[in-house]
Amino acid sequence: MIGYVTLGTNDLAKAVAFYDRLFASIGVGRFLETEQFVAWSKDQDSTALSITKPFDGQPATVGNGTMVAIMLDSNEQVASFYKKALELGATCEGKPGPREEMSGFYAAYFRDLDGNKLNAFHLSMPT
Repeated sequence: MIGYVTLGTNDLAKAVAFYDRLFASIGVGRFLETEQFVAWSKDQDSTALSITKPFDGQPATVGNGTMVAIMLDSNEQVASFYKKALELGATCEGKPGPREEMSGFYAAYFRDLDGNKLNAFHLSMPT
């Protein structure tokens, strides 16, 4: 249903370097890029995340209540992805672990270099 999510940045080169390294840790590379933005995706049929300098020329700001969630294949991959984000300069918004409010939901939360909030999660619904 969702084709792509876009986050703003005030330092495109720095943000791109962060996401290149972070997404490389899960085998995801650049999908599209221009001088204004870069997008990463597994392939052309998968949801993408893009980083852009705002097209109106105004500073990028963080949306209150806005978050991008990255679905991963295991709890271990969530923990590894979160660790990689922190190594690259992200800040913790919630360490990896099960979330009591939803059975089978394992998640970690962090903010990227521009303050955008992201969540890495794995969902294993009980059968």
